[in-house]
Amino acid sequence: MYAHRALGSASLLVLGSALSLMPSNVPAQTALPAVTVDAPRAAAARPAARKPAVRAAARTQARPPSANPAPAASLTAGITPSVARALLFQASNGQTETTIDRSRFDNRPAFSVADVLRESPGISVKQGNGPRDIGISIRGSNARNGFGIRNLVIFDDGFPVTQPDGLSRSDLIDPKAYGAIDVIRGPSSALFGNYATGGALNFRTRPGRSIDGVEYGVEGGSFGYLNNYLAAGKQVGNFEYSLFASDARGDGFIGNSWFNTQTVNFLGTLHATPDDRFTVKFINNNLDTRLPLRQNLTQYYQNPFQQGCTTGTNLALGCPTVTLNKNGFNAIGGTDTETAVQAGLGRNDRRTIVGGRWEHDFDNTTTWRNQFVFDDRNISQPTGATSAIGDFPSYNYMSDITKRGEIFGLESTAYFGAFYNTLTASSDTRMLMPGGNATLGRLQSNTWSETTNYGVRAREELKLAPQLTAVAGIGWETTHLKGINSAYNYGNSPVPNPTIIPTTADRQFQNTAPELALLYKLNPEWLFRARVATGYGTPQIGNLFILPDGTNGNNTQLRTQKNIGYDLGFDWTPNSALKFSATAFYEFFKDELVSQATQVAGVSYMFNAPKSEHRGVELAADWKFYPGWRFTAAYTYLDQYYTEYTEDIRSPGAGGTVFSFNRAGNKIPGISPHELTARLGYEQMWGPLAGLGAFAEVQWKDSFYMDNANLQKAPGYELVNLNVHYKTDLQSDYFKSLNVYFEVRNVFDRTYIASANNIGNTVNAAGFQGLSTTGSIYAGSPRAFMAGMRLAFK
Repeated sequence: MYAHRALGSASLLVLGSALSLMPSNVPAQTALPAVTVDAPRAAAARPAARKPAVRAAARTQARPPSANPAPAASLTAGITPSVARALLFQASNGQTETTIDRSRFDNRPAFSVADVLRESPGISVKQGNGPRDIGISIRGSNARNGFGIRNLVIFDDGFPVTQPDGLSRSDLIDPKAYGAIDVIRGPSSALFGNYATGGALNFRTRPGRSIDGVEYGVEGGSFGYLNNYLAAGKQVGNFEYSLFASDARGDGFIGNSWFNTQTVNFLGTLHATPDDRFTVKFINNNLDTRLPLRQNLTQYYQNPFQQGCTTGTNLALGCPTVTLNKNGFNAIGGTDTETAVQAGLGRNDRRTIVGGRWEHDFDNTTTWRNQFVFDDRNISQPTGATSAIGDFPSYNYMSDITKRGEIFGLESTAYFGAFYNTLTASSDTRMLMPGGNATLGRLQSNTWSETTNYGVRAREELKLAPQLTAVAGIGWETTHLKGINSAYNYGNSPVPNPTIIPTTADRQFQNTAPELALLYKLNPEWLFRARVATGYGTPQIGNLFILPDGTNGNNTQLRTQKNIGYDLGFDWTPNSALKFSATAFYEFFKDELVSQATQVAGVSYMFNAPKSEHRGVELAADWKFYPGWRFTAAYTYLDQYYTEYTEDIRSPGAGGTVFSFNRAGNKIPGISPHELTARLGYEQMWGPLAGLGAFAEVQWKDSFYMDNANLQKAPGYELVNLNVHYKTDLQSDYFKSLNVYFEVRNVFDRTYIASANNIGNTVNAAGFQGLSTTGSIYAGSPRAFMAGMRLAFK
């Protein structure tokens, strides 16, 4: 049985001190057991009769419940802030979950989440629009999205970092700050609400007690990469805090991909009284990065790293360009073809998150939690022929109550919660013009929008027998999208007197998501799990105003995507050296939201595919087959295809003919059918070389289709990484430990695609299909050498 942590979204489990944590050796009852951050749980929180669990780097299972009765003494007696913090936001029984422990990335360069999330089955990553902007997919959920992260909900220490409009970005995530990452796989809207059609992630910062002082680290390597970071933490009486700060910069391996980003992440918890805990959270990220244009497949083969792409004349082969209006508003004054360097494309963004949480125990079985988060996303993004400029402040409130006890003599945990979150923003799209440094032209469009979600959650976990647990949950939510898109048409006049064309949207969606799971613990070695769950995701307000050609218009007919998924799996732990997990899933989608790139760089068009099916298998293995040796693997098989979808495409020219194409049976683009990460490592455990280790890692991603007609594939790849590292304790009055590492990535210098957005199909006058030449590809890094060190102070 492993511990898991639930994520703090609207009406999640509040468990805090709702677990039995006694200062004595009295056995503890945990209806939802505690989570380890980067160390085993305290003995007081562990069921007494339980066989010790393997500490797996990537452990995947639905956790069985405790068999011990609740003690009569106060659950909060003797609780410390560090223990209270460890008990927060546990993944509930029945979830298909993986935890990636810090030990898997503590001794290697870890610049972005792409470096660590591959340790979990079901996870896919692709490069986004910026150094740490990584598209994260669970079971292919976000592979079809053009930018950012969609179709899953993300938390940081239980505080939501997915805004009310469903958009998440990973720019603010520096893996060095975290002790573990929880991956919840499969539709999960009963627990996490809107957008959780693919699942959820919770990034857990290191607890202050594990840092217990100050740590300074630095890592760097090829292409000018350098990251200086600092971690500080302490537990003092009833207060515990952890602070992380980093400064990362580099030149990038693609032309015009220089970056400079700073991150601060703070968490503090005060156990004010035996019944009250207060937690504060602060995250801030500043990003300044240049941005290359995406290539089409032909350009990628010609010049994957966009070398020699500095000017719009005498270009090297394979250089993507953007066309800018010289007068900044239309083509009447002529156009200029420029590279990303000439135009000065990039991003200059800030993200600030401030959160607070209060937990109160009414008695030893009832806990009440209240949480508030303010999240402000401020952007300036000249990524193509236009620049997106805006400020997106959001507010997230939630309150819930958890009650433990008995129903008809059966052990029970029940909770009920309510939530409200909202985002109101006004954003501009400005045209770029020649002049360099992203010179702004006239206003192309303005979008005023208001996104609001509110609803309730309820959940019951009932132990039907000593070996059998049933879980039932349901969530209800209303989403209100309200907005006005004002498109500016300047006509052919040399004097910019625009005609303003408004498109309004006022849509309300109501969604309900039930969930049911059964867990059967045959014996200490075998856990069997079955789950049926539902998810839903409403469109974003910006999706409602983009047409297939990338221009502004009416796309307000978009509907909520919904899915129902069936999971069946087992976890086998025959001994402390082996852990193997397998999960098979089958999901049915209705009105799946699928995006594809348009002719306008950086602009995606969203549409509903009426029916589609997703199925696959997830495997995870962790085998310590000989002292010091360890083999781990995470494999995902995905088979996703349309079962009902007819696409209409108009041939070129005024009054072109509209042709209809039946896509039923076609593979959904963007989905790689096979992905594998495997690692073989050795750690010297004794003698004068104790602490020295090394590993070899293989990453495999199969080829996948890029378009709905399945005419073009992005090639797959296999990468090999090699690492050597050394960690030792220091005998000093000032220093505690030293950790150094060196890694060669992409040892065989393979050229591969790190990101390929979906592209549209075309049709000629005779009805023959073709492919859009839209740029959608970023190449992955060539061979790179990286090294780092971390020094811990007392």
